[in-house]
Amino acid sequence: MSELNLVLPIAVPIIAGILVLPFRAARGTVHAIITFAVAAFTLALSLALFGSEAALSVPWAPFGLDFSLRLYSFSAFILVAAAGFGTLISLYAAAFMRGKEKQNQFYGYFLLTMGLVNGAVLSDNLLLMLFFWEGLLVPLYGMIAIGSEKSYRTATKALIIVGASDLCMMLGIAMVYSITGTLTISKVSVATGSALGSAAFILMAIGAFSKAGSIPFHSWIPDAARAAALPFMAILPASLEKLLGIYFLSRICLDLFALTPDSWLSVLLMALGCVTIIIAVLMALIQKEYKRLLSYHAISQVGYMVLGIGTAVPIGIMGGIFHMINHAIYKSCLFLTGGAVEHRAGTTQLEKLGGLRAAMPVTCICFLVAAASISGVPPFNGFFSKEMVYAGALERGPVFYIFAVIGSFFTAASFLKLGHAVYFDRKGDGMERVREASPAMLIPMVALALLCVVFGVWNAWPLDTLIAPSIAASGVTPGETHGGASVFLVVMTCVALGGAILNHLSGYHITRRGFTAVDHIHETPGLSWAYERAENRYNDIYDLGKRALVFCARLLMKVDRAVDWVFERLAVAAAYATTARLRALQTGNYSLYIVLCLAGAAAVVAYLVQ
Repeated sequence: MSELNLVLPIAVPIIAGILVLPFRAARGTVHAIITFAVAAFTLALSLALFGSEAALSVPWAPFGLDFSLRLYSFSAFILVAAAGFGTLISLYAAAFMRGKEKQNQFYGYFLLTMGLVNGAVLSDNLLLMLFFWEGLLVPLYGMIAIGSEKSYRTATKALIIVGASDLCMMLGIAMVYSITGTLTISKVSVATGSALGSAAFILMAIGAFSKAGSIPFHSWIPDAARAAALPFMAILPASLEKLLGIYFLSRICLDLFALTPDSWLSVLLMALGCVTIIIAVLMALIQKEYKRLLSYHAISQVGYMVLGIGTAVPIGIMGGIFHMINHAIYKSCLFLTGGAVEHRAGTTQLEKLGGLRAAMPVTCICFLVAAASISGVPPFNGFFSKEMVYAGALERGPVFYIFAVIGSFFTAASFLKLGHAVYFDRKGDGMERVREASPAMLIPMVALALLCVVFGVWNAWPLDTLIAPSIAASGVTPGETHGGASVFLVVMTCVALGGAILNHLSGYHITRRGFTAVDHIHETPGLSWAYERAENRYNDIYDLGKRALVFCARLLMKVDRAVDWVFERLAVAAAYATTARLRALQTGNYSLYIVLCLAGAAAVVAYLVQ
């Protein structure tokens, strides 16, 4: 294999994206064909590279900045996954985006995203990785901004949140370089026992959290669900950024810092994972809009990945990485079902939908499979990855396991609400004219739904072929991690799922509508106060930052006015008062002047003598 083949998955999509971007087209058919062809080529090349190892290093700039690429089991796995999702979603986008404005920009940014993600995955130099990592801010901003007239506000919000967290990662990389003297990822090994090492770990992890969409760097994702084109949600927040963010977090924990179970950083990661699970899933539960509900679940599921990797035990790490790929599969499928509903029904408001199972049967089945997967229903893929995360969390402590199971209860409850409201509730106005999505939109959905089944029933294959070699390359012994979960874990999962079903049935009995079946949770004392604050964005890091800036601006304005008052009023008044006193002494009495001069001279002499 030629080492130059490592450059092709990066260069081809980026060059194609740059060529597509400036050329407009009325229908965008050529853009769609080029995008699908490039994505399919990248997938074929990634499959050809899979199973092999290669490295390429070319001197690029001083201070250890080399153009270094490395293909090994983990990066090859992510490369195939990213290309696979890109290919399926490019096919879907060809139907969804037909007739829409700014298609050249969408497809151009789409291709740039694929190339930059591949570059970040293959990079073996921290600064080179950072170059591709930061480059993703451009298509991120662009794909959100072209969504609607005011989408630039959400795009700016995403740019600021992700950009600020990336600054933290830059500082962490600088610390790593100061500790190790190298920027080569495969050669970096930092102990977390020292204060500097722990600080570097946290700063670099912040960048990974933000890219993956973890709390508190998540708030732009639900806003983007409303503002951006649906394929954007499927390709970036749902799949590629999750793959890239969790991939880099895994590299940080397994390679760069070698996280151990007895480290306080491990506890910190698990705590953050639990907080992300609970807060995001509770917000998803009360949403009344299809895509916004899914966006909060895209955040919540990151918590399971962070929790699993944070356990620093083999079964938890494998579960977290397995959940990463499973999430990308079922969440992409869910977003595509949402796009199909929006495309045919013209809305994603739950109160306006209903009864679509007959009009859109294939979309409904794909939704049910993906919803069962994300809820952890056996034998779908989400069940097995969650059970592995549960096992790792339980090994570290029952508290973490309890939070994870509670998250599963609320996940199942919210998808019972969503599925009931959209597909099984009474029909909304105008839903009689809705028909099934086109084949170009159905094929990616069906393929992803089938993967949910395949990766569940035959879970040993992805675990042995994809996951185990990835962590084994980092020195972690996978051990026996599949073939069935413990009876206790399965029983508790069934209890959580059963509780969610009973909760939904009781709520539906009260309200008689699917989309209001969990409103009683929203109105629970204590939770209602927290929900009110969350809905008013009191917990949004971006809005908190804006409020802090406004407070600082007002405070500084008061300081500025105080300084002006001191110089313009106090100083002037003091000067007038002093001169008035001095004028009063000017009596024309020479005797008085002589006395004052002698007194002044005496004071000077006394001072000098001392």
